Amino acid sequence: MNHNDILQRLHIEALNKMQEDCIEACRTHKRIVLLSPTGSGKTLAYLLPLVGIIDTQSERVQAIVIVPSRELARQTCQVLQQMQCGVRAMAVYGGRPAMEEHRQMNSTKPQLIIGTPGRLNDHLAKLNFTSEEVATLVIDEFDKCLELGFQEEMQQVVRQLPAAERRILLSATDSPDIPTFVGITDAVKRLDFLACTPPTSERISRSVVHSPEKDKLDTLADTLCALGEGQSIVFVGFRESVERVANYLRKQHFCVSAFHGGMEQDLRERALFRFTGGACNVLVATDLAARGLDIPEVDNIIHYHLPIDQQTFVHRNGRTARWDANGRSIVILGPQEHLPEFMPAPNHVMDDSVTYEATKRRLNGGLSDAPQPVWESFYIGRGKKDKLSRGDIAGFMMKTGGLAKDEVGRIEVRDHCAYVSVARLAVRELQQRIRGCKIKGMKTIIEPTRG
Repeated sequence: MNHNDILQRLHIEALNKMQEDCIEACRTHKRIVLLSPTGSGKTLAYLLPLVGIIDTQSERVQAIVIVPSRELARQTCQVLQQMQCGVRAMAVYGGRPAMEEHRQMNSTKPQLIIGTPGRLNDHLAKLNFTSEEVATLVIDEFDKCLELGFQEEMQQVVRQLPAAERRILLSATDSPDIPTFVGITDAVKRLDFLACTPPTSERISRSVVHSPEKDKLDTLADTLCALGEGQSIVFVGFRESVERVANYLRKQHFCVSAFHGGMEQDLRERALFRFTGGACNVLVATDLAARGLDIPEVDNIIHYHLPIDQQTFVHRNGRTARWDANGRSIVILGPQEHLPEFMPAPNHVMDDSVTYEATKRRLNGGLSDAPQPVWESFYIGRGKKDKLSRGDIAGFMMKTGGLAKDEVGRIEVRDHCAYVSVARLAVRELQQRIRGCKIKGMKTIIEPTRG
């Protein structure tokens, strides 16, 4: 299989050294541990050699990729589809009916399955696919998958894959103790790029903001105002905190999306698209968003609640400064809080002089200082299964909706629905023009998404 053709389809000029070494290791070793910073291209590093060993004529599952989150499962499957290498793949995860996935398996006959541990166990227990020919097991973000909460489910999955002789573990942080059930203790090829790869942290400016109050909401709002129009992810420690912080910021006229594991899957998808599509500037999230989200243009990471350990800190910061971009990491400290020892000292402190003007305007009722996005996102109740394409959506928005080409932004088409970003200033007239109209001859819901 020609790697250059695949790279061209992905609009990537060349592989980096980590990816080259991983591909070479896969040729000569069957037990591999790959450690490399977030955003360095680990997904492509294992997918390229993996698709080369899959028999595209077979109707059996030959490889399993275990991931810790639904979003990473979907994202990895999308990368594989963009590679256009002839390998049939599908993602399986919780938050949607397993029966629907089973029907998709029967029609797709995937050769590669990417899934979360719980849902993989569900399908294996029901014999929805056979594992006799699964020769390759990949565990992505293995440090997360092997945490206490995942261990039992992970052990169940691995035990049901006895033919998986090739095993590849990947992560952006090291885990000194890999459980024996993973079966990767003998003849391991270890590729550690955490030390020799130019660290992402060199492209991240680190700041501290001191909050005068234990409740840091006002300081957060002032900080976001001072940062301006960039995209910011605000990390908090609990699901309840996500809702509380997001609701406060909405009252301050910020455009916000909330994201945590307690949300229904469709609401998580809508929230992420609003953020990635530019319809909101702020994503308030638990550490679920610290892994597996490939959002290329996150400007600021704000640690509203302190990370619990160094791994969490690294993965949070890994959402910004991706590839060759720069970013900011900002910690908000309350009166009794101090930086943990595992966190490096800040480059500078955003003291009162930085947020003073924002604070003064807020106290005087100047809520318009909350930065506003230029896009609004729309939900469309039809998708790939209805033969709807990105071109169909763009054409509908321009011809029926009267939008100019530069007023149509990001478009994502899922199996049963789609999302599109449109210029916020054009939304009112757009809604009037498309009310009651069919898209590609189909009647469906077309409405703005809300965070």
